[in-house]
Amino acid sequence: MKLVLEAAKEVQDFLEEKDWRFCFIGGIAVQRWAIPRNTNDVDLTLMTGIGPEEHVTQKILERFDSRIKEDPMGFFLPRRIVLVAVQNVGVDISLGALEFEESAVQRSSYFDFIPGVSLKTCSAEDLVVFKAFANRLKDWSDIESVVSLQKNLDWKYIYGHLNPLAELKGEEEIPAQLEKLRKRLNK
Repeated sequence: MKLVLEAAKEVQDFLEEKDWRFCFIGGIAVQRWAIPRNTNDVDLTLMTGIGPEEHVTQKILERFDSRIKEDPMGFFLPRRIVLVAVQNVGVDISLGALEFEESAVQRSSYFDFIPGVSLKTCSAEDLVVFKAFANRLKDWSDIESVVSLQKNLDWKYIYGHLNPLAELKGEEEIPAQLEKLRKRLNK
């Protein structure tokens, strides 16, 4: 886990040097807001908006090694994700443009994981939204852990962002699934 955190710190230092807005999500944020679990990669949202994605991606690839060797720009840009390796750790950088992503980055804060490694992570509420939107089995396990430990979550905020995202994705059942989990845990 130490190697993952150090790789995240290296990426964070680069992004801060560029004065780019970002926050860590995924397994690193789970380490902060839930029962820690092993993670072997780094996930983050980098706010680019619409337009400068190619320039930003080029700058990232000048600094870090692409995990996609053939036509990385052709792979990354349509998917709005940049996949790089830092200290042999996979780093997935989502190029953010949505209102929710903007909010998550604005609400993010630093957390000391180990001495010398303070990382900017999304809030617990934003982690729930990111995880529910991803809607994978491991994500629901992480959500259960967050909800179990964080007793003062802002549910109005969570549903206010999750409902339109689930509708956009065509998976309108996601908020109902989250509410079912919430009720089960809050009995």
